[in-house]
Amino acid sequence: MASVAIESAESEPVPYASTSSADFENQRHSNTSIHWRDFFRTRKKRQGVSSQGLPIKPKLTRRKKKRIKGDVVPQISSSLDAELSCFKSSWKNFSLSELREATDNFSRENLIGEGGYAEVYKGRLKDGKFVAIKRLTRGSPEEMTVDFLSELGIVVHVDHPNIAQLIGYGVDGGMHLVLQLSPHGSLASLLYGSKEKLNWCIRFKIALGAAEGLCYLHEGCQRRIIHKDIKPANILLSEDFDAQISDFGLSKWLPNQWTHHIVSKVEGTFGYLPPEFFLHGIVNEKTDVFAFGVVLLELVTGRQALDNSQKSLIMWANPLIRENKIEQLIDPSLRDDYDSDQLNRVLVLASICICPSEADRPRMSQVVDILKGNNSCQETLKQLEEGDTCEDLLEEDP
Repeated sequence: MASVAIESAESEPVPYASTSSADFENQRHSNTSIHWRDFFRTRKKRQGVSSQGLPIKPKLTRRKKKRIKGDVVPQISSSLDAELSCFKSSWKNFSLSELREATDNFSRENLIGEGGYAEVYKGRLKDGKFVAIKRLTRGSPEEMTVDFLSELGIVVHVDHPNIAQLIGYGVDGGMHLVLQLSPHGSLASLLYGSKEKLNWCIRFKIALGAAEGLCYLHEGCQRRIIHKDIKPANILLSEDFDAQISDFGLSKWLPNQWTHHIVSKVEGTFGYLPPEFFLHGIVNEKTDVFAFGVVLLELVTGRQALDNSQKSLIMWANPLIRENKIEQLIDPSLRDDYDSDQLNRVLVLASICICPSEADRPRMSQVVDILKGNNSCQETLKQLEEGDTCEDLLEEDP
C-alpha cells in the first residue's frame, strides 16, 4: 500500500463529464473523416522494448502474506470506529451479522472476485439492494489496518459516475468495504462467466465509461490518483451497464510535482503490468493506460489477458494487429454485429495504449476524445507520440 494516514482533500474533487446512454444510439453506420491507414503510415518509428518481451508470470502476485484463519481477525478500536463515522454521513457502519446475512455467511457461491489480499462477495441487503462486499483476508492486523485506512483515504475523495460508490464499511469481526452493485456484477463476470454475451453497443459503452472514470482519477481529482489494478474484475457495472471502477486497495496518490512512483514490490495483476514496472518499478498514469489497453483488447476479442496456458493476450493479438487480420481478433459471439468505426477507434487505442514505451502512450483525456469521435479526434491522433507496434493496423474508412 501507499500512504498510511488518511489524507484530507484541499478542495472538493472536480467532476468530470460523464456520458449518457443516449450517446450510444444510432452510431453504427456513422461516417468519419479520420483516415486510419493514413494515421498509421504517418507515424514515425521509434526504437523500444518489444511488448512481446513482457515477462509472463504464472499467476497473480501481490503481497505474499499469510491468510487470516478462523476468527483471528484484527479488531478496530472504538476511537477509530468513531473517526471513520465522521468521513461521510452517508456511509453506514455494517455489523458482521448484517454482512453475513447479505452474503449467506460469505458463501463461495457469492464470491465474485479474489486477489492477493482480499475477497469480494456479492450480497443483498435487507432493503433489496445488491452490494459488493470486499473483505480483507491477508496480512498482520497492523498491515490490514494500514491497507484498510489507505483505501478509505483514497475513496473518500473520489466522486464520479464511473467510480464505484462506497455505501459503507464494517469493522466488526474484520475489515470490510461495502459498495453499490447491480445484478450485472463486474465486467469479468459478464465477459467470461455469463452464458449471454455482451453485444457491441454495451462493450463500447463500458470502454468509454471506464475511460472517463480513469480520466477523472488522473486529471479531474484535486490530487492525481493511480489505480494500479485496472482489469475487468475491478470494473463493476450499473443496471444500465455504466462502467464503475472499483478496488482502490493498491492505488497511490501522485503529487503534482512528481512524475512517477518507484515501487519495490510486485503488486498488481500479471497480464496488465507494463514493461517499465518490471524493469524499473515505475508507476504513474501510464501504468493505468497500459492496463486499459489490455482491457480494450479483452472487450474486442473476448479473451482474457492471460489464458489457461498463461499465454499473453498482447502476444497473441499483436501479430494479428500488425497483419491487419481484424476478423481473427473479433470475439466470434459478435459475428458482424458491430459498428466498424467504433471498432476501429477501439483497436487504434488498444494498440497505442499497450506501446512498450510509456512516452508513446496517450493520456486518458486523449483516449476519451478519440473514443467519443469528437471533431478534435484526428488532431489528437496526430499529437500522440509515435510508436512501432501499430503501423497498418486498420483499413481506411470508406
